[in-house]
Amino acid sequence: MVVTILSRSHADRNVYPSAGVLFVHVLEREHFKGEFPPYPKPGDSSNDPITFNTNLMGYPDRPGWLRYIQRTSHSDGVLYGSPTAEHVGKATIIEITAYNRRTFETARHNLVINIMSTEEYPLPYQAEFFIKNMNVEEMLASEVLGDFLGAVKNVWQPERLNAINITSALDRGGRVPLPINNLKEGVYVMVGADVQFSSCLREVENPHNQLRCSQEMEPVISCDKKFRAQFDIDWCKINLVDITKVVMIHSNRPDPGTGVLPDIGEYNPPSESLKSRDFFADFLITLAVPSAVAMVLFTILGYSMCCRREGVIQLVHHSSIQKSTKELRSMSKNREISWPLSTLPVFSQSGEVVPPIHPDNYETTSMPLMQTQISLRPPPTGQPAYYHKRGLRNLE
Repeated sequence: MVVTILSRSHADRNVYPSAGVLFVHVLEREHFKGEFPPYPKPGDSSNDPITFNTNLMGYPDRPGWLRYIQRTSHSDGVLYGSPTAEHVGKATIIEITAYNRRTFETARHNLVINIMSTEEYPLPYQAEFFIKNMNVEEMLASEVLGDFLGAVKNVWQPERLNAINITSALDRGGRVPLPINNLKEGVYVMVGADVQFSSCLREVENPHNQLRCSQEMEPVISCDKKFRAQFDIDWCKINLVDITKVVMIHSNRPDPGTGVLPDIGEYNPPSESLKSRDFFADFLITLAVPSAVAMVLFTILGYSMCCRREGVIQLVHHSSIQKSTKELRSMSKNREISWPLSTLPVFSQSGEVVPPIHPDNYETTSMPLMQTQISLRPPPTGQPAYYHKRGLRNLE
């Protein structure tokens, strides 16, 4: 593993990582603060937000094996990745541009990566662990990664052990965790060794643990306690690869090009001798013809409604309906509260208007629909009920 820190000088910085070994390069904000104007208030510590942009010289992005992460503008940036054998002997120049988000000034450095070959590359036995309680920038810290390699070495007991690659779970299709309970994104760490896998690492392959993993239960691993204090490992996602038994499949793929189109000369526009096109016929088809059809239909409709007897009758009928509707609406605006039928004025034979039996302020909510204008009184004492009923009939 190679860990370097960018210096404050403007000269190019040279680093020499090894192929097949994790390369980590920290961009510390403190080394760039001296290249920007001082803080406006004397005596205050400078805490300017600084972000970094990294790209391969002459290209808009970094090489495919090199990644970059910076969580916030107040944290350091980290370049990390694992170069392969095909990059050996090729000097990779990375342009690093620091942006001061307060003053909008920039500072630029060049990082020259010289990839070296190693005799033990690649290590034949590789194991990939998924650590659930870590983010990628936390795992890239030298002390944290050193603690993890120490725990793996204690379990595996190899002679040579290297960190090969680190990948965020988000790059593998993982979801962004909710900001509760200090949840982490998770990180995949691949390590390589020169000896066979230990019995503890192979415990996840037994049928009992495979069944527990299929039921989304944690497998029983005897050496998990050596990691549990600092690293929460998902043993169901451990991947053990023996590259000595991997069958290499070579496909006949064409060699990739340089990404630059061949030079075919300058652009030659069409000559001015092209024939002009007459759009009058298109105008007639798209505008004149539909307009003519619309006029014919309008003429037929006007003749049917205004010149024929049936159309005139329909117009008169429609006018009378509108007039009656307006009259009813004007009457409804001026109408008063409707009284029950029995309380309306009664005209006698003499032409006098008899007032209703109830005054205007009488409560009509409990009034029945039919009222009797003559109250029924009990018959006088000593008179039969028959004569009383007869007298009522005479009154009617």
